[in-house]
Amino acid sequence: MHILVTGGAGYIGSITTRVLLDGGHTCTVVDTLENGHRWAVDGRARFVEGNVGDSDLMREILPGIDCVIHLAGYIEAGESYRHPEKYYQNNVHAPHVMLRQMAYAGVDKLVFSSTAAVYGEPSEIPITEEAKTVPINPYGESKLRFENLLDEYSDHITSIRFRYFNAAGAMPDASLGEDHDPETHLIPNILNSIIAGKSDFSIFGNDYPTPDGTCVRDYIHVWDIARAHRWAIEALGNNEVGGVYNLGNGNGFSNLEVLDTCMHATGEKLEISFAPPRLGDPAVLVASADAAKERFGWKPKYSDINTIISHAYAWHRSHR
Repeated sequence: MHILVTGGAGYIGSITTRVLLDGGHTCTVVDTLENGHRWAVDGRARFVEGNVGDSDLMREILPGIDCVIHLAGYIEAGESYRHPEKYYQNNVHAPHVMLRQMAYAGVDKLVFSSTAAVYGEPSEIPITEEAKTVPINPYGESKLRFENLLDEYSDHITSIRFRYFNAAGAMPDASLGEDHDPETHLIPNILNSIIAGKSDFSIFGNDYPTPDGTCVRDYIHVWDIARAHRWAIEALGNNEVGGVYNLGNGNGFSNLEVLDTCMHATGEKLEISFAPPRLGDPAVLVASADAAKERFGWKPKYSDINTIISHAYAWHRSHR
């Protein structure tokens, strides 16, 4: 199949493109390079610099595409409070242009990178796909609005929507990994602090209703997310139905547990301090991914947090 990967120069997008190409598919990558990196795009893929909200660009490149994997979007919950209009423009209005052009071009298959943030503060853990979607930040709301647009286009486009929990890790061979500027994710920030020789690290919040007072999250290896994307587009290629699926490990780790694991993996120590909690951070987000396992036979290969962090550490050391 010929797959259009939007945001394919980013963290998840570049690794997904690599997995698709290794699986025998053809890829075109569209990315603005605002947050992605040209060097991260596999040389076997066609690269187009641009925005999915550019109707002329979409009209030009969509003919001949079999399926779209939509990964382009802003992802920071905290920033979304400060600039909600930026998130609605980039995560809703721009890809709406893409949906219209897909319908015109007859491209009727899409895999969407959604988020666990659509659930807000869940009433039950682990979170299933039937849980109420009540986002508590504009980021989660923007992702849910695009999911609603997919419902509106369901007569023209069959979609599989993956609600990720916390993507982490790197390619097992350390050839691709996470590289944001600024970096806001916990694991790379801890590892980069250690690599830079810093002696302390600050965690947001220590009075959440959790065993140690810090947020609890479900971490899923980025390579396992990429594999799920490949299986989803192949299911759509076989004209199977769409649906909504969580992608997670089903295990939660607190921020302090992650910090301790990072220190163990690197053999280094950091002094811990606490900052005020970030706006829009739920206390606990842990997935039930049973539906994806039943539908695709998918399950994480790298489910152990020590492996996830060791792969990330190898990437950050080599990348620097």
